[in-house]
Amino acid sequence: MEYFKNLLKKTGWVSIVESLMFAILGIILVWKPEGVMAVICYLLGAILIAVGIIKVINYVQTNGKSDLFNYELLYGIMSAVIGIVVIFHADILSTIFGIIVGVWIVYSSIIRGFTALKLRAIKSNIWIYSLVIATIMLLCGLYVIFDAGAIIQTIGAIMIAYAIMDIIENIIFINNVKKI
Repeated sequence: MEYFKNLLKKTGWVSIVESLMFAILGIILVWKPEGVMAVICYLLGAILIAVGIIKVINYVQTNGKSDLFNYELLYGIMSAVIGIVVIFHADILSTIFGIIVGVWIVYSSIIRGFTALKLRAIKSNIWIYSLVIATIMLLCGLYVIFDAGAIIQTIGAIMIAYAIMDIIENIIFINNVKKI
């Protein structure tokens, strides 16, 4: 039983660290939104182009004969093309980024909601706090999904709010592991 308690606490602390990293990303997005997205797109595009070039070189070096299912030339060309698209269409990627973040927040809020229901089932008094936080997180996530064109600063602020709520809930969880 002690092992299980330690595992739950460790999981809670890992989640807090992840939330802190998420909050830092949110702060950076609020502080310098356009620059951050441009840098991310250019880096991602450059990485994809580099991977593409490496795959093509590997294919040429082996003359494409390493096995029947050697698709390095195709992977290389596709990676380079996708890299070029990423670099030239950074604005579209900002929208996609918002949708991905929103989906992640909604998913996380649903998990938190189920945790709140489990806490209720074991007669824990903290279930209502977890449910309220999960509901707020759900609303934030839906806002980001349905208004993906919102300025990146708003996404950053929502990420910060999500991270703070997640940290609060994890601290409550860690402090109540004994009751579970």
